[in-house]
Amino acid sequence: MEVTLENLVEASPHQNSKKAELIRASLGIGTILIRTSLPMQSSSPAVVMQNFLPIAYFEGQFRDFNDAKLSIATHALHYGTGAFGGLRGIPDPQNEGQVLLFRLDRHCQRLSTSARLLNYDLPAETIQAVLMDFVKKNQPQVSFYIRPFVYTSDLGISPRLHKVEKNFFVYGLELGDYLSPEGVTCRISSWYRQEDRSLPLRGKISGAYITSSLAKTEAVESGFDEAILMNSQGKVSEASGMNVFIVRNGKLITPGFEQDILEGITRDSILTVARDLGIEVVERPVDKTELFIADEVFLSGTAAKITPVRQVETYITPTHRPITTQLREKLTAITEGRDPAYEHWVFRVSL
Repeated sequence: MEVTLENLVEASPHQNSKKAELIRASLGIGTILIRTSLPMQSSSPAVVMQNFLPIAYFEGQFRDFNDAKLSIATHALHYGTGAFGGLRGIPDPQNEGQVLLFRLDRHCQRLSTSARLLNYDLPAETIQAVLMDFVKKNQPQVSFYIRPFVYTSDLGISPRLHKVEKNFFVYGLELGDYLSPEGVTCRISSWYRQEDRSLPLRGKISGAYITSSLAKTEAVESGFDEAILMNSQGKVSEASGMNVFIVRNGKLITPGFEQDILEGITRDSILTVARDLGIEVVERPVDKTELFIADEVFLSGTAAKITPVRQVETYITPTHRPITTQLREKLTAITEGRDPAYEHWVFRVSL
């Protein structure tokens, strides 16, 4: 299907970017290619390509990705009554024919917990078995991302979690760097992170991500790469889909769970590794101005991994980032199966 669309990307007053032209849209494998005639100032990739893995798990069986389709009347589509997970996999650099999954058990447990918030009993062991089979059937040869999703699958209206069918699907896509490894620019969002008293933030509930979407678009359309959201108390909470860390005077500091953050698995990994390396770790409320004067600032997440922050609003962060660099190199070695001390975090799948 060939599509021509003028003015696909509006030039921002904060960027010297040219308008982009959509030159190809292929529904066959879900590939979208965007080409810009001049490079943008933003560190976000100018070319966006999404190559979905060929096999999905849908309605209790594995099938072709293109055959996994939902009705427009699906309950979760209307009410945000779903929850998702996300984990990375890479071909084992040391062993051909093997794939490495980082902290598979924790990801499955978190999705199971999220399902419980939707009144859905989905054991972590069930999720893990499906994901292992999913990888074997897709035979990925490059770095990839798995998206498992639980949702209310009934058709019809009326927001509720009782007396409504639930289900579970899985798809994946090839994924390299989600954010630029050289670092990103961030603005303080005008949107605030939700509170746990109004939305269950211990789970990755799909409906909650409207705030993340608003914040991300606001940031990009005003010339930045990412957004950092405050909570209702005016303290730093998280980015649009990542946890936030700062370094001050040699200490690694990050908002605690009481700041309405997501209980990030990459966040937990970083805190564990930092303590093992002898870095002092502090979980406490973080003020906005601390982002401006910190020695280092970085974001963390399954997709983002560890991404340095180059700028917050108009404040440029230092380019010397010894703790960020040390943690990123260590985490990379762990995820690639090169650190025996953390071998229990790496799940090996033979293809």
